[in-house]
Amino acid sequence: MKEKRDKYVELARQTINDFVIDRRKRTPDYPLDKGFVRQAAVFVSLKKDGQLRGCIGTIEPCYENIAQEIINNAISACSQDPRFNPVVEGELPYLDITVDVLSKPEKVNKSSELDPDKYGVIVENGVRNGVLLPALPGISDFSQQLEIARKKAGILPDEEMEIYRFKVNRHK
Repeated sequence: MKEKRDKYVELARQTINDFVIDRRKRTPDYPLDKGFVRQAAVFVSLKKDGQLRGCIGTIEPCYENIAQEIINNAISACSQDPRFNPVVEGELPYLDITVDVLSKPEKVNKSSELDPDKYGVIVENGVRNGVLLPALPGISDFSQQLEIARKKAGILPDEEMEIYRFKVNRHK
């Protein structure tokens, strides 16, 4: 029996393969499947041998539909994450890809509204912001989650910041 593959992950995988092998940016297949029509922020994460290999996303929708959001973030995750060299063709069969579709962020007023297993966080100070997805291995409490997001944003511990939370629909 053939395992059913997630359509969001398959789009990300096909996009990455097309881009890495042929330097070609795919376009969505129109008419769009129902699940791709709406707008939403999306993160595409790549892992190889259990280790992060790339992760790029948006905290607000930037494109007219989820398909375009996935395509653009998949290309960025495999080629523009500043923490990693671009993905090369030999790595393609070994990539585990996750696509997270984000809910609309909501402002957090007190720490009891945070739960790193359930919510991702966005921290902001002026134009600086840091994002951390929910349910990440090794992150067990909200203070740890906020500290990592703060560091990603370059916000010092004594600086004020606004905090937002969001949920994700994770596709593997």
